[in-house]
Amino acid sequence: MKRKRKDPVSVTEDNILKIFSNARRPVGIDELENIFSQDRPKRSELMKIINSLIAKGRVIELKNKRFGLTKEMNLISGTLWCTRSGNGFVIPDTEGQRDVFVSSRNFNNAVHGDRVTVRLDHYFRGKPEGKIIRVISRKSNKIIGFTKRYNNQLYITPEDYRYNTEYRVIGGDKDIPDGQLVVAEITAFPGDKPDPQCKIVKVIGALTSLTAITKFIEYKHSLVRRFSKAAEDEAANVAQDILPAGRKDLRELKFVTIDGQSARDFDDAVAVERTSRGFTLHVAIADVSHYVKPGSLLDEEAYKRGTSIYFPDRVLPMLPKALSNGICSLNPLEDRYTLTASMRFDREGRITGSSFYPSIINSHMRLTYEAVEAATVNRDAKVRCKLDPCLTDLENMAELAALITCLRENRGSIDFDLPEPAVIFDITGGISQIIRAERLNSHRIIEEFMISANEAVARFLEGRGISALFRIHEPPEKEKLRDFERLLQSLGIGFKKRGTATALQDVLTNVCGTKYEFIVNRVLLRSMKQARYSAVNRGHFGLASESYLHFTSPIRRYPDLVCHRILKNILAGTKELLYTDEQLITMASHLSGRERLVMDAERELEERIRILYMKDKLGETFEGVISHVTSFGFFVELTGIFVEGLVLVSSLVDDYYHFEEERYRIIGTRTHKSYRIGDTVAIKVVLADVTSNRLHFEVCAP
Repeated sequence: MKRKRKDPVSVTEDNILKIFSNARRPVGIDELENIFSQDRPKRSELMKIINSLIAKGRVIELKNKRFGLTKEMNLISGTLWCTRSGNGFVIPDTEGQRDVFVSSRNFNNAVHGDRVTVRLDHYFRGKPEGKIIRVISRKSNKIIGFTKRYNNQLYITPEDYRYNTEYRVIGGDKDIPDGQLVVAEITAFPGDKPDPQCKIVKVIGALTSLTAITKFIEYKHSLVRRFSKAAEDEAANVAQDILPAGRKDLRELKFVTIDGQSARDFDDAVAVERTSRGFTLHVAIADVSHYVKPGSLLDEEAYKRGTSIYFPDRVLPMLPKALSNGICSLNPLEDRYTLTASMRFDREGRITGSSFYPSIINSHMRLTYEAVEAATVNRDAKVRCKLDPCLTDLENMAELAALITCLRENRGSIDFDLPEPAVIFDITGGISQIIRAERLNSHRIIEEFMISANEAVARFLEGRGISALFRIHEPPEKEKLRDFERLLQSLGIGFKKRGTATALQDVLTNVCGTKYEFIVNRVLLRSMKQARYSAVNRGHFGLASESYLHFTSPIRRYPDLVCHRILKNILAGTKELLYTDEQLITMASHLSGRERLVMDAERELEERIRILYMKDKLGETFEGVISHVTSFGFFVELTGIFVEGLVLVSSLVDDYYHFEEERYRIIGTRTHKSYRIGDTVAIKVVLADVTSNRLHFEVCAP
């Protein structure tokens, strides 16, 4: 009697992981080939899947050419983040795992930003410490730095202090003088050769203009500036016809877009109807998923970017302009495909029901925040006359948004009110002013409507047990809250309840309009964890929301595009899941990382623009508020022009000063003169160096 032949095991990541798990030991490539003997794959195909698992940090290759599960070997994969001290932390790929401290002597040739495998060695005061045993992938093969000559050899010293490795220049361009800012391609990383090597690909020179600074930021953070020709062609060839078949026709509804004056891509349009029971809010979002299909070149490019990037003088869009400014953008008086969330509210602003559907709309008017504010708040007669066709709808919107705001604040949502800088240019493109960008009531209207739509979609998906990319914001760590509480005590501000969002919002309300408003808002924001994407919903602490995701900006954020695809899949009645949990976990990690990178790039650009603005103000005096105190000095945020600079302790020559961390101050040993966070000081500008990113002040004598 013949033995029944077993069904062949397909060669997939999941099956390979099962084999490793069942073996309970490292497995060799030959052994894997034998297991898959019924459907024997080529070794190259098998290694491709294993290398993918290695890149994800799930598997590690051992010295004996065997492969093992990282979780079974006390290993963690993550990203190395270096500090000014020269040491670093590995931020784990897996949610919920704690950062691992790594001493610089245990980097094993890894550099800042690399994805690595770290072995947990021990715990120090309850915190994990380890040693890097392998570099999974390099962050970039580019380095930006300054030329410096030693013994007739040219080296590049990285501009970013976190890259604590010098690279020897090989090939041409060795005659470039010292101190030049250059972009170099790394040809040998640490450990590859006796000394790291690079070749210069571009000389940036001095950062004397906004254009030069922006280019520098693009190179430094490896921001993708152009789309491939194939992706541009794919975008140019999408069908332009807008047909109502299979969609709810909402073209008669008075949809409007409300955005900034310089906006060119319009993700969302809103319409409000007053009903006998309250209001119906329609939030129509550009149906980007109709044009950008999973696996297409456009999809690959969008995922790689993760988000659009907005600089003062340009935009690096997530999608080509043919889509972002064209067929996807909800331009006025043009038919567009949308995905609409219709929400019903009672007279108190409580949501009573919602529905979602593919639709077609026609935006009746393109409005700006300033115009809506002038019409609804300032009651400007000329503007009201101009907006007369939609004036009643705008007033209904303002009323509904105010009701929603009140309810959201009552549930404990934290509303930070930190001034945002607005760069004003002169006719030559130079920086004329850096002023406070005013937060208008019209901004709040759109914010509330977008939050409502995001929450409604999140509840809809979670109520059906559908996995998605949730937007989560975890509560702050107890240690951070204790530090914040100490700050409040030092400023004489009460703080009754511990740890709740409501208590924190009460603090912000109490300091509103006082001299401590800016400092308290800023320090509390620094105390918070950063919101991120997750395949598992953990709620949003800052919004006091049990379920939240991003649905409203698919032109400029990839997670919103994923949300649209999942939602449309459900609305179409398809039972098969569009994304596996494993895929969502991978996407959440990648997209959170891209968001952090873009935020870093935008923040650094702002800092260098501010320094450029201050270059011709050396010797001038200003008034400011101490915003942060450290052992080496204190930072001062200038009043009115939103520039922050450092006063070094070494510049305080009237006494010896020491740092009292608990009291957020430095204090003189002899005079007992102190500089405390929140204090107002007069300063003089003594250094403004854009290239080294340094802006230094000195305290003016009384």
